[in-house]
Amino acid sequence: MKEVQARAEALKVGESIIIQTAVRILVPFIQIFGLYVIVHGHYSPGGGFQGGVILGASFVLIALAYDLKYSMNYMSERVNIILGNTGALIFVGTGVLCALFGGLFLDYAALDALIPLGPVEWRSFGIFIVEVGVGLAVMSIMVSLFWDLSSNGGLDEGL
Repeated sequence: MKEVQARAEALKVGESIIIQTAVRILVPFIQIFGLYVIVHGHYSPGGGFQGGVILGASFVLIALAYDLKYSMNYMSERVNIILGNTGALIFVGTGVLCALFGGLFLDYAALDALIPLGPVEWRSFGIFIVEVGVGLAVMSIMVSLFWDLSSNGGLDEGL
């Protein structure tokens, strides 16, 4: 049994240069599309959650085509934690700022007291800020869940 496993590891069974090349070419376009969905989410269908899932799926695709350690070269566990916490902080911080300036939680018109753009403009810009925060948090959580489930919590080897 160990002999078969050693031979399979030596041959790198399961790797496909066609799949790896396709993933290497497609991932930047997938990530740009994910950013597009986040940025235009307050004007059109999409938003932070959908864009975050698309961004997270691009990292999962890298891990499936190569391996877990290779995908962690693109985004380390530390960077993933920082991005997830930053996303949550952007969301909550925007809501707290609205409340501090006399509005309700996530009442973006209250931010007009901070920088006078007008209530309508602040509603549009506030939604954009929140969508960015949600996108970062969702991407981070999705990647973390995949890493943990695929490596049985050890992050040493994946699927």
